[in-house]
Amino acid sequence: MDLTERLEQLARLEDGQRRLSLADALALAREAGLTLHDVEVAAVEAHVLPARYARNLGTVGWDGQQCLLQATVGVVGCGGLGGWVIEGLARMGVGYLIVIDCDAFEENNLNRQLLCTEATLGQPKVLAAQERVGRVNQSVTVTAHHVRATAENLPTLLAGAQVVVDALDTIPMRLALQDAAAALGIPMVHGAIAGYVGQVTTIFPGDIGLRALYGTGDVPERGIETQWGNPAATPMMVAAWQVQEVVKVLTGRGEPLRNRLLYLDAEAGHAEVFSLA
Repeated sequence: MDLTERLEQLARLEDGQRRLSLADALALAREAGLTLHDVEVAAVEAHVLPARYARNLGTVGWDGQQCLLQATVGVVGCGGLGGWVIEGLARMGVGYLIVIDCDAFEENNLNRQLLCTEATLGQPKVLAAQERVGRVNQSVTVTAHHVRATAENLPTLLAGAQVVVDALDTIPMRLALQDAAAALGIPMVHGAIAGYVGQVTTIFPGDIGLRALYGTGDVPERGIETQWGNPAATPMMVAAWQVQEVVKVLTGRGEPLRNRLLYLDAEAGHAEVFSLA
């Protein structure tokens, strides 16, 4: 009996959809000598929906879920923004994540960084990301690079990614990441936070992107966040938008924030979109 036939046998009708439970998917993977990811890809191809993605379908559709399962996304920075981005992408079912960060957790990360707990203090952030994803969605493969991102190593580290997320905390490296993404021919989803405010934009190769904000000359190492701080909710707010931008880019659904900057001010209670073109 082939894999599709077994999927048909295991599928259960729920809310008008044929669904595959996690327990059945894991059992089928063992039976067939496949990975869970292989089973999920085959299931979606056969229009048998892994139950974990049931609430995705109305937004991304069958083709979109298939795109996500087969996609590779890079996340540079696994701190305040990056932890929440990694969490969201794993829960959406992005099949492959490349995570890059040279830091380990410190106590001042506990207020806002999802991957930082009292138990993970001192642990490399990329390893915490890998472990967390393994607990959330073991179908997702995480390639962890515990190295400092540089203009020189980014093109190699991000090879194979369809999109990269900027979850960095220094302006020069954000600009370097934009250049690396352009060299690879892939979009970059930028996010930054300070106090109650945040910003998001999606930059495609050839777009002016962050240089519309920072210019072409020398830039400071950090922004106003050194004065305004980083409360718990702001990275959640901005990372959520970054995840949605990645999903839009990968699935082709919706309008990415290309040549537009979304500015969110939770303290004032308003959001604005500015042109970067």
